[in-house]
Amino acid sequence: MNIATTSFIKSATRPGNYPPAELPEIAFAGRSNVGKSSLINVLVNRRNLVRTSSTPGRTQLINFFAINDAFNLVDLPGYGFAKVPLAVKKAWGPMMRTYLEVRETLRAVVFILDIRRVPREEDIQMLDWLEEFEVPTIPVITKTDKIKRSQREKQIRPIVEATGLPREAFTLFSAHSREGRDDIWELIEAAINSDQS
Repeated sequence: MNIATTSFIKSATRPGNYPPAELPEIAFAGRSNVGKSSLINVLVNRRNLVRTSSTPGRTQLINFFAINDAFNLVDLPGYGFAKVPLAVKKAWGPMMRTYLEVRETLRAVVFILDIRRVPREEDIQMLDWLEEFEVPTIPVITKTDKIKRSQREKQIRPIVEATGLPREAFTLFSAHSREGRDDIWELIEAAINSDQS
């Protein structure tokens, strides 16, 4: 994927605030501190299109970005961070669920997990919603550079077991080495083009 232009469109919390549903959308979902912002920035070859923060839970809105004026990337709020205020936690579920349910231009969700963490309740909840609303899912395991290559499969096994997804469904990604970037783009492009047949 050749990225010519990227731009921030707007932030939103509910359908009335979403941008017009004109272009295909690819959304990104994952726990706070899973490397979601870094993944998006590497994909679009921008250092800070999406702000990375040392404070997990900073993304609390749905953020829309235009790519090549051809499709949108959507950064969904990170979930599962203990220090986020309770009111924000309570708003997270309905906000995410509503977007997944009603956004007709949504083509797929890049579902992100950390190779060092076993999926937890919120991760499984997200997978359940994706299945319920029949949203194509692109599972990605990030931070592969944080562990030895020889330890990868040992770390991946409990992730596969917890999610119930096949091992071959997962793409491994490192923001440091950019491993997996091209593979993820292939899957994204296939999802974007899936409705044009």
